Amino acid sequence: MTIDLFILLLIGFMLAAGLIAVETSDLLSAVIAVGAAGFALSVIDLLLGAPDLAFPQVLVEIITLVLLIRMIMTRRDTSRQTPRDTLRTAVVLLGGGVFLVAAFLAVVGLGAGATVPAFGEPLLAGGHPGVSAAYLWQFDKDTGVANCVMGILLDYRAYDTLGEATVIFVAIMGGYVVLRKVGRKRQAQEPSP
Repeated sequence: MTIDLFILLLIGFMLAAGLIAVETSDLLSAVIAVGAAGFALSVIDLLLGAPDLAFPQVLVEIITLVLLIRMIMTRRDTSRQTPRDTLRTAVVLLGGGVFLVAAFLAVVGLGAGATVPAFGEPLLAGGHPGVSAAYLWQFDKDTGVANCVMGILLDYRAYDTLGEATVIFVAIMGGYVVLRKVGRKRQAQEPSP
């Protein structure tokens, strides 16, 4: 099984998980389906050689799942059932099918010379190497890493990346403080006139 076919299967899994999340009546099942789609996206990132995208995706998925499942388990269900809309389901399935066909055509190409370049190959590596090929060659000599994005993040921008991770952590903690119930004071009910 080639990596392109595996990626297309994961995209199909993500579409199915999204459809389940939209169509299920149970909120916990919807949250789990969205989490499964996020984990499939992180596997795609790893297959494409982008661990710098996969690791934050997994962390955000785990934190989001924990917070959403906690909120679902502690809330009262006051929603009411609405009738199923078959037109909405058909539109979602049609859109998913169009997306799968577009993804397949983008990976295998529409004709001669229209395929996507191999992963890791510079885009300007054809007739004119341009700046990217020279930069990648020098970068490979300087750092010796296979993934240029990770090399830039860890070799050239380590403090910036640490700052970005700190900002994300502070935002998550701020969201938790705002959404928590334990330790909050109840507002006094004012009598209505």
